[in-house]
Amino acid sequence: MLPDAFCKRTRALLGDERWSVMERALGDEPTVSVRTNPWKSAGCCHHDDWQIDGMVPWCSDGLYLKERPVFTFDPLFHTGAYYVQEASSMFVSHVVRQLTQPIRDISLTVLDMCAAPGGKSTAILGALPHGSILFANEPIRLRANILAENLSKFGYPNVVVTNNYPKDYERSGLTFDIVLCDVPCSGEGMFRKDAVAIEEWSEEHVKRCSHLQREIVESAWKVLRPGGFLIYSTCTFNREENEDNVQWMVDELGAEPWPIEHDGEWGIQGSMTDDYAGPCYRFLPGFIRGEGLFMAVLRKKPSTEEGHKDHKATKKTIKLSKEEQELLSWMYVIRNENGWALKMVNNVYSAIRCDWMYETDVALKHLRVLQAGVPLAMKKGKELKPDHRWTLSIARKPGVFPKIPLQYTQAIHYLRGESLVLNDAPMGYLLVCYQGETLGFVKNIGNRANNLYPAEWRVKKVLQ
Repeated sequence: MLPDAFCKRTRALLGDERWSVMERALGDEPTVSVRTNPWKSAGCCHHDDWQIDGMVPWCSDGLYLKERPVFTFDPLFHTGAYYVQEASSMFVSHVVRQLTQPIRDISLTVLDMCAAPGGKSTAILGALPHGSILFANEPIRLRANILAENLSKFGYPNVVVTNNYPKDYERSGLTFDIVLCDVPCSGEGMFRKDAVAIEEWSEEHVKRCSHLQREIVESAWKVLRPGGFLIYSTCTFNREENEDNVQWMVDELGAEPWPIEHDGEWGIQGSMTDDYAGPCYRFLPGFIRGEGLFMAVLRKKPSTEEGHKDHKATKKTIKLSKEEQELLSWMYVIRNENGWALKMVNNVYSAIRCDWMYETDVALKHLRVLQAGVPLAMKKGKELKPDHRWTLSIARKPGVFPKIPLQYTQAIHYLRGESLVLNDAPMGYLLVCYQGETLGFVKNIGNRANNLYPAEWRVKKVLQ
């Protein structure tokens, strides 16, 4: 049951005709949509358990499904071959592609300030120019761990995951070409998917959210480079958290609203207030196939001073041990990328693109970094224990460890953390895979293969 105050104020905002259409849609079942990983999606478009019901028009990797499968028991879901994401949220990929179209040959630094659980972060990664780096941040530690897991599964190598408040980024000295603020909000756009959002809603909650959103944007604006773009996003309908906040950015921060071209047939609505007449993008159930979303793009005025200095890796000779040389040989250099360097991140040897070593060093010094680059291995005594997250990276060099294909039931046993029996398999560390996509490590000791799938990632449910 929708709150009476919400209905009254939303009808006044949208008008009777729009409200009538949306009110009916809010009583329908939510749509089901997934976004395939452009680097890992082989076979997903013909997935045996999927009944595909069309493409998401604003995202080339987005698919609608007629029914919701049990994703938990799909091994391809755990390999990062696709991400289950609400269709409206995929619009961020369209925005990023359009903003970066004139500069596809330039690597960018991007920050997702409130990134968990990772849907928009992974959508951004699929749309950025090749070689760009993403800082994905989440202030709440438990949610930050989930964010790190999802980004590991997506497999893009140039990612730094942090667990900080926006103010910490202000003090870090890092600056960015694009900042996404998908801010915490009153959640009105998720009412038909989340009963808790309905229970927690109140007009006072809307006011609190609006205030918090402005605090986050103020920090984001300070780390945005001159000429850069801030993408502001909520999953709510009211004007206080949407148009009013955008107008505040224009008045107080000097932000320049930036238009994004889109097809009029997509059903996306514009501003609902007379006080803000600039470009913005409202996704209203009943007009689009998806949940409620608001998005606006704002540009920071270019500086008259000389442009920012790129901190690329300086050429210097670094003496590597035989062990370190072996670790770096695990990384596959794709296209014409510069090489990799090793960095200890939380006691794990991690491969960092040389081009992004400066930014990584700054983050390690000033922020709480959960992972950076591609985690390779941890030293345990005299042995190097390979890190599971390396197996999921698209920059992983093939052939480093033997690869063993699993049948469906074996794959589910593996995801539950159970030991496997792999007849005629070589001894030692092995990669197990399903339908060509890597699941992770086992260590074959002969009579069984010990399961090395991370305990915190394991499937807890039982397959019926």
